[in-house]
Order: sequence, then structure tokens, then C-alpha cells
Amino acid sequence: MAEAPPEPNQTPPGKPEKPKLLPPAWAVLAAAVMLHLNFYFPVIIILTPPATHLGWALIGIGIAIVVWAKRHFDAHETTVKPYEDSAALVTTGPYELTRNPMYLSLTLALIGIAIVLGSITPFLVIPFFVWVIRRKFIRVEEAMLEDAFADDYRAYKGRVRRWF
Repeated sequence: MAEAPPEPNQTPPGKPEKPKLLPPAWAVLAAAVMLHLNFYFPVIIILTPPATHLGWALIGIGIAIVVWAKRHFDAHETTVKPYEDSAALVTTGPYELTRNPMYLSLTLALIGIAIVLGSITPFLVIPFFVWVIRRKFIRVEEAMLEDAFADDYRAYKGRVRRWF
């Protein structure tokens, strides 16, 4: 007897459940927490202008990397959305330098925000953000890519680092 198809809002068997918050939302949440900590609990001011201006450059670099990475996904006609099946293994452009340029770019932008803010407390949020991304997204995506692309993905993992 054939199994009934999953309900519209139900995850198919064997496929990980999609989180409610996607990485950009986690980054916005992290930035909001960083702003809150900076303005209400700055603890120690470690950077002041003009050093804080470096943060704007990191934010810009982060945005540029996202655009560059997205263009490569579009060129390969595959999705950028976590937990969706990839139509192609993208290994060109920023993916030659890091397996996760979009997550790296979000992290760079958060580091940039922390530098612009200048106090030590916003920096405390960044390791938590990286932990969430690794646990909720990278681990699952790597397993899905290995299932989909087998030896090609394993070879790619062997020559390109996860972060940088």
C-alpha cells in the first residue's frame, strides 16, 4: 500500500524540518541584540572613530559577497534557500574560497556592526550567531549536499574550507 503524501505543512519523512527563522532573520535578530547590548550595557568602549569606520567597510564587503554568491547560484539555476534540494553543486566564484560564503558574509557584517558600535558587548553575540548557523543550517546542508552529490561533494569538501 502506498504512503499518503505529506500534509502541505508537514515535512516529508527523512527530510529535516525547516527552521522557522532563516539565516538572514538570525542575522537581523543578532544585530538587534548587539544594538541593545551596546546602548544599554556597553561595558567597555574599545573602539572610537576613526577606527569604528572600518566596520562600514566590513558591512559593505559582506553585502558584496552575498551578491556575488547569489549570482553564482542563479547562474547554476539552483536555490539559495536552506533545506531545499539543490539542482547543482556550486563550486565557482566565492565557493572556490569558502563552502559558505553567504554565512561568512553575514558574520562579516555582524563583525562590522560590532566595530561600528565600538563597545565590547556586541562582540559577545557573534559566537552565538556562528553556533546557530553551524548547528541549524550548515550541518543539515552538508548532509543534504553529500546525499545529493556524493563523491563530487566530498571532493569539494576536501579542497575548500567551511568558512575561510
